[in-house]
Amino acid sequence: MAKQPQPISPMKNFFAGGFGGVCLVVAGHPLDTIKVRLQTQPKPKPGERLLYAGTLDCFKKTLAKEGVKGLYKGMAAPIIGVTPMFAVCFFGFGLGKKLQQRTPDDILTYPQLFAAGMLSGVFTTAIMAPGERIKCLLQIQASTGEVKYAGPMDCVKQLYKESGIRGIYKGTALTLMRDVPASGMYFMSYEWLKNLLTPAGKSHNELSIPSVLFAGGMAGIFNWAVAIPPDVLKSRFQTAPEGKYPNGFRDVLRELVREEGIGSLYKGFNAVMLRAFPANAACFLGFELAMKFLNWLAPNL
Repeated sequence: MAKQPQPISPMKNFFAGGFGGVCLVVAGHPLDTIKVRLQTQPKPKPGERLLYAGTLDCFKKTLAKEGVKGLYKGMAAPIIGVTPMFAVCFFGFGLGKKLQQRTPDDILTYPQLFAAGMLSGVFTTAIMAPGERIKCLLQIQASTGEVKYAGPMDCVKQLYKESGIRGIYKGTALTLMRDVPASGMYFMSYEWLKNLLTPAGKSHNELSIPSVLFAGGMAGIFNWAVAIPPDVLKSRFQTAPEGKYPNGFRDVLRELVREEGIGSLYKGFNAVMLRAFPANAACFLGFELAMKFLNWLAPNL
């Protein structure tokens, strides 16, 4: 494996990760809107067709009805939420790597990289859980036609009034179940692909842009392959009326498997995978470019 010339700096990871997050949202938000609409569309009445036949149909209907703006609905919340979240995510990964190094030039094994990634998942859930809950509620109210919340802040106020801080953090256990293993997979597969694509005797920093895009995009796909089932349960649970699932995600799982079979845990698979590649390719490219800039700006930080 190539030597790491630059000591790991969690602080640089923080800023570069934030920039990566902005790149990710802009590249991936339209497909995220489609994913949530497909995952939460109402069950058709007997004799009626589904509201959206699939990813492409949902894309066409949203464009026809709401224009390009419809695809970017609710993007302010993820930009405000994702920038610090990715900053914290990459910071957690940097910290996880640093904690496991005995000396600054220790090369970490893949299980160690997986563990560092899992730490970043714990860090992000604290910020992520409320943001995800608000995003899901705002995205589905557009497709159900009931306008209950004026916007993200109004949504927070109403949730807090209804059920206190617990209402805002509903679904945290599920977010942890989704993000901890998935983050481990995300960072480990990215580092693995980077090693695979780095020509012998060259350093990671000399990877070409297409290689970084490919490694980042594939890392996104590996991440979601692990994350989709808990994500489906989480979308259902966080958008359900109060008290519908008294035992939490176990009830959601039972109902889903009973009503729609085990395949329903991979609902929205196409939309997720279509989005995962470009969004994460953009994210890691943004991260690597920002890292290069920061290393140039402050080499000793």
